[in-house]
Order: sequence, then structure tokens, then C-alpha cells
Amino acid sequence: MSLTLGSRNGCVMQSEIRAMSIACAHAGGINLSQGVCDTPVPAEISISTEESLRHGYNTYTHYAGLGILREAIAEKQRHYNGLDVDPDSEIVVSAGATGAMYCAFQALLSPGDEVIVFEPFYGYHISTLVAAEAIPVFVSLDTPGWTFTAQKLEHVVTSGTKGIILNTPSNPSGKVFSRQELEIIAAFAARYDLFVFTDEIYEHFVYEGEHCSFASLPGMKARTITVSGFSKTFSITGWRLGYSICDARWAAAIGYFNDLVYVCAPAPLQAGVAEGMQRLDEGYYRTLSEVYKEKRDRFCGVLAEAGLAPFVPQGAYYVLAEVGHLPGETASERARFILDTTGVACVPGSAFYGTGRGENLVRFCYAKEDAVLDEACRRLCRLR
Repeated sequence: MSLTLGSRNGCVMQSEIRAMSIACAHAGGINLSQGVCDTPVPAEISISTEESLRHGYNTYTHYAGLGILREAIAEKQRHYNGLDVDPDSEIVVSAGATGAMYCAFQALLSPGDEVIVFEPFYGYHISTLVAAEAIPVFVSLDTPGWTFTAQKLEHVVTSGTKGIILNTPSNPSGKVFSRQELEIIAAFAARYDLFVFTDEIYEHFVYEGEHCSFASLPGMKARTITVSGFSKTFSITGWRLGYSICDARWAAAIGYFNDLVYVCAPAPLQAGVAEGMQRLDEGYYRTLSEVYKEKRDRFCGVLAEAGLAPFVPQGAYYVLAEVGHLPGETASERARFILDTTGVACVPGSAFYGTGRGENLVRFCYAKEDAVLDEACRRLCRLR
């Protein structure tokens, strides 16, 4: 007998992001590759989570999450995104936004279903689609503004198309889709009766334009699975708390997969975030965007000085930069050159495109405390 790996193994190979993080650790460098977000956790969240531990939130929760957290999410969605959501039947708390999306794909997609993905894309979206045995179909966004046309969507849709993924603000491009662009997607989704899976984890990191939650558009709530979470907003990426919001018909099935795969998200962390959200006001979210806009402006300025022309992001906390002039034949070789020369890790742009594209780009993450970001900027200037 010859033992082999299963056929699904190919879709969960180590990502370029983690590979560069490991290389950075070996080099003792500054990791601007992975979006770990090592800025401080808000005191309101830390304190309320400590209290929840003392109050004995130690057992399984409902598979869809604690009621107090689902109620807090519903209130936040109503206040910030204009969404009227039933916390009892339309919200599923999961193990991070990635867990929420995994369960949504498993529940709503069948093997062979096609799902349209804008590129540059976030690699986990692709891996998670493939794990559900769905087929990603790419629509490239055009630079410099990361734009698309309705004709591009029409060109790729087939009888097998089941959905479309929308990531706004976007990782890695930092694009914030305008309302006009969202309306084009909405009309397209309605015309072909598609699910729209949205990743809105960076909704509070917006510098130009404004975040419009897709499900808030007329007629879109019934077909939209809104995915978001707390990892980025509260700098708690390791807590693994995310959620999906959708029509009760879809939420029940998503919840059953969530129960199967994760049972529930960590109970005391759910309680802590729920209480902490009640203690935070609009000023927190407004300040978050202001602080990260300053980081963006400072970091993009240094990239330009270092000869790495940045595509200045409208939102999120990543920036793609041009590196075609650096030594190397591929984006991976150029990213390694940057690490070897400066001690700063980034991600090859090819990680965010289909085969053969993105070779002249790399992605940096600037979700760092100021002292770390300042040192990274100083090192990157060695490339001048």
C-alpha cells in the first residue's frame, strides 16, 4: 500500500503571506507581510474581557454565538451600516471572518459552482472556495484606480455561476468600492440570481470615499452574506471572532456548519467584545480611521522616496507597490531582495493574482505601532 495525501491538500498549502512571515522571523526582520495588526487593544475591550473571565463564561455557547454579542452586532449594523438585522435568526458568530466565510461557502455552494472574484484578491478567499470544491473565476481590476466595467462581469458569467465575492475595503489593493460600482454589481447579481459574499472586515478603515455595506442596497439583503469581524477593528486577530449576516434561510445552514467545524467561538472573548462594544462610541471608530490615514500617508511617502511607487489605498491597511525595477525575475525574488537588503518583509504580488500576474508588485501592511513603522521606513530608504 502507498499512502498519499488527500486530493484537497493542494488548496491549503502554505500561503505566500505565511512563508514570508517565516522568512522574516528567520532573518530577524520587521514583518510588514502579514496583517497581524499589533497595535494596542482598546482598554474597553481588554477590561470587559477580563471581567467576562471572572464571571464564568467558560462553557459552550449557542453555535450561532452568545445572544448579547449577536444583539451588539445587530445594533452596530443598524447604527453604522443602515441594516435591520434580527439577532436571533440572521447572525452567526464564528471563528473569525475566515471561519464565517468557510461555513458560508460550505453551506451555499456545491461542487463545480463558479464564483466571480475580483483580482487582486485575498488568497484565503480562493483557498476557501477551492475547499468547497467551487471554481473561482477572475475579473481583473484595472489600474490606477482598480476599476471594472459591467462588460467585464458579463464576459465571465455562465450558467454555472452561483455567486460573486466583494471585498470592500479591499485587501490587498485598499480599494473602497463606490456606491455606483456596488449598484452595477447589484444589478448584475439580480439579473443572474447570484449570491453576493462580502468581506467587510476593514469597514472602519476608510480614508477616501465611504463604506457602503452591500446588503443595505435596495433588494440585496436577501442574496447577500455579509462577513465581518472584530480582529482588525480591535487589534485582536488572535482571538478569532467574526460573524456572518444573512437571510434566516441561509443563516440556519451556515450555523449548522459552524457547529460542525468550530462548535462555537471562544465564550469569554465573545462576552468581552459584546460588553466592550457597548462602551465604545463613534469617536473610537472615527479616530481609528484618522490614525491609520496618518500611517498610510507617512508610509506611502517613504515608499515613493525609496523608488517603490505605491498605489495609495483608499481603505484597509495594506499598500501595493511597484517593484519591477528591482533585481529578480519574479515577485517572490524581488520580495526576498527587499528582505535581504532592508530586513523588511513584504508579500509577493503574485500571491494576489492568477498564474503569471502580479510579478511587478509587492504588498506591505502598515498596521504597526509607530516606532516599528518608523524603523521599517528608515530601513526601506536603503533601496534609494
